[in-house]
Amino acid sequence: MCEGGAVNQDWEDRVTAAWASFDDYPQERAHEFRALIDALVAELPDDSPLGPFERACAWDSTGHSDKAVPLYREALARGLTGYKGRRARIQLSSSLRNVGQPEEGVKLLTPELDGPSDELDDAVRAALALCLSSLGRDREGLALVLGALAPHLPRYQRSMANYARALVDPGA
Repeated sequence: MCEGGAVNQDWEDRVTAAWASFDDYPQERAHEFRALIDALVAELPDDSPLGPFERACAWDSTGHSDKAVPLYREALARGLTGYKGRRARIQLSSSLRNVGQPEEGVKLLTPELDGPSDELDDAVRAALALCLSSLGRDREGLALVLGALAPHLPRYQRSMANYARALVDPGA
């Protein structure tokens, strides 16, 4: 079982292999990569949320945020949850920013700050920071990025975390 629908491990492995080959497709061959993903999606049940998610990722990764947005929305509406659901929200917010709708990206990602923690936490903060910056809210975005970076530093973790808080709460 995979989040959002029954998929066997062979299918997951083939999707992973397809994405591992992404760099083998220069921009002029992007359509070939999308066709590869489309062929894998064709094996899924028609109502699977994984289909629109994988297709959205392929369009997004080949420079077509406009085509990815409705597919991410469809995947989430079909019930994509868990890790891939979180990825879909991160990627959708980034795509929304790219198509001039950063405020919707902020609304989509802000709740993720309080959600269960996982390896995507820093990606949530990075994508949210970009959306905030697009709205002229650079200090909030910088605070998120510094807060995400601080735990990874070999020194100065406490200082950077404090500076991050001070950017948005000068009394902190």
